[in-house]
Amino acid sequence: MRDDAQDVAPDTPPTVRPRRRALRTVGLIAVAAVLGLVGGTATGYGIQAEREPTPLPALNQPGLVYPKPLPKGEEPEPLSAAEDRQVKANGDLRKLLVPRPKGARAHGADGWVSLAEYASVYDYAGGALEFQLDLGIRRVASRAWRTGEHRYTTVRLVQYRADAGIGAKKHIEDQQRIAMEEDRSDSDGEEIKGSSNGRYFLYPVKREAGYLDYYEARAYIWRGDIAVEIYIEDTRKIAENDIRSLAERQLGRL
Repeated sequence: MRDDAQDVAPDTPPTVRPRRRALRTVGLIAVAAVLGLVGGTATGYGIQAEREPTPLPALNQPGLVYPKPLPKGEEPEPLSAAEDRQVKANGDLRKLLVPRPKGARAHGADGWVSLAEYASVYDYAGGALEFQLDLGIRRVASRAWRTGEHRYTTVRLVQYRADAGIGAKKHIEDQQRIAMEEDRSDSDGEEIKGSSNGRYFLYPVKREAGYLDYYEARAYIWRGDIAVEIYIEDTRKIAENDIRSLAERQLGRL
């Protein structure tokens, strides 16, 4: 048995050779595929480079206008001056102020107010003016009056440039936030009827030795590019209806 095994062994091929040949064949096929892919890609780029560029369609195509204009004769009628709020806002701002009540006496600014004068009502006039200019303040109209012995009322319309963004909104939101955070404020204010953003505030009495009692009410609203500020001061309690109705009347004029 041993001699027969030795006679057969030299003629038996190694078992690993067929696998080497198979791997070598697969490798040759893979290289050929890669060379074919590279060659095809290069040929495609060469053909594309020789072609004339395809022009892009014009951007100003009339058919792409949106919204499409209505047919002639079906256009809506233009708004009248009474209906177009922008016409009112761009006119004489003073005419949009609520009138003084009968029997009331003018007190303080009545009409146009300079930007410097408006900024002076704040504790830090310089910073207030810079802040307002950044918001795009345009002009200020004011009306102030006195009724009774110690009641003073001031209404201001502060208009901002329409191209400045949200100046009126930002200003009123800041004033409302300050009113809510003040120590003397006992509430977050009440909504003003007819407005989604207006609020009025009633403050508790402020007492100090040697001085009369001090009551205050405020209202802040914005409509478009116009901010509305209303202040009532008195030595007697201010009825809620007084500040609310005044704010509603002023809002109605806008």
